[in-house]
Amino acid sequence: MERISYQDIPEGMFESLMETENFINNSTLGIHLLELIRLRVAQKNGCAYCVDMHHKELQHLNETDLRLSSLCVWQETPYFTDKEIAVLSFTDSLTKLSRESIPEDIYYPLTTFFTKEEICYLTLAIAQINTWTRLMKTFKFIPGNHKVQGYETAQ
Repeated sequence: MERISYQDIPEGMFESLMETENFINNSTLGIHLLELIRLRVAQKNGCAYCVDMHHKELQHLNETDLRLSSLCVWQETPYFTDKEIAVLSFTDSLTKLSRESIPEDIYYPLTTFFTKEEICYLTLAIAQINTWTRLMKTFKFIPGNHKVQGYETAQ
């Protein structure tokens, strides 16, 4: 059961978050990579609502079942590119923060594939989905109801 319904959320709160979401989506990172980040953060944070949403979004983007089912164990698979591995490593590190800075061995592989500007976008994208997962875990929105805009997915 939801603790806080959509109607209970302060006016403008989700709209403000969506402005940031749109800002990130319009970056040069590409929606597929962003959705991969979003699904991984949702998995790390145990957010069923967000896992459902971003799994469906990636299906719509023609992500393979093999990669979708293996994302939770990406370090043990050969299915991800070096670029994706650098991003997933950064995503995991930034999602489970320690008191130390992001280690050099996590940061520097990003510089092979991304400009400083793009690393800024990556950081914001990871922070943003972490915000969403924390909201959903607090509000307890019910998973399973997400519909990809303009696309029906099998339930």
